[in-house]
Amino acid sequence: MSGEISPTGKRSGPGSSPELRASHADRDRVVDVLRVAAGDGRLTAAELDERLEVALSARTVSELTALTADLPPVSVSAGVSVAEVKDVIRIDQRFSAVNRVGHWVVPRRLELATEWCEVTLDFTQAVITQDTLRIDMDMRGKTLTLVTKPGIVVDADALTLEYSKVKIRQTPDPGTPITLRVELVGRKSFGRVVVRPPRRTFGQWLLRKPTSLPAGD
Repeated sequence: MSGEISPTGKRSGPGSSPELRASHADRDRVVDVLRVAAGDGRLTAAELDERLEVALSARTVSELTALTADLPPVSVSAGVSVAEVKDVIRIDQRFSAVNRVGHWVVPRRLELATEWCEVTLDFTQAVITQDTLRIDMDMRGKTLTLVTKPGIVVDADALTLEYSKVKIRQTPDPGTPITLRVELVGRKSFGRVVVRPPRRTFGQWLLRKPTSLPAGD
């Protein structure tokens, strides 16, 4: 048996169909292939971001195949791990910070039970394999910060607030498709929920568009 898998993790054969619906595992395998290719220098950072966005929203196997048609298959012996998507992750914490940043795998449901903990969920580089994340909250004190990017929307209408408030600092772009809807439910008491975009780097701050000045003599 060969030690290689195709970019979609499926072996080619006479019975394969390019119009099969893609599974979460199919998307995860393609994400792994793309990241290995970028690490090998076969894709630029911009190409990786573009292909990852398409991969995580792909509906059929043929869409995924097109993303890796110009890349070699990944060897199983290379030790590439497939991102594991959990149905439910529970975070039960007191008095210490909770951070999910970088390439963490977004579960289908997150149970958040914390007391006086700062909680940060940064979705800007997260592995997103489904279109909805439900966060069941029982959070007392401190701030829940959700760092989002275009295509991610947060719905806090079902969240019960007790001596707390929600501040959403995101401007949805009608031209950007929604890749993830985060639904906040449960209770937040004493503290805040903040939804914001990532902070500007120093270089981005230097390159920001200057405010135009009125014409003068």
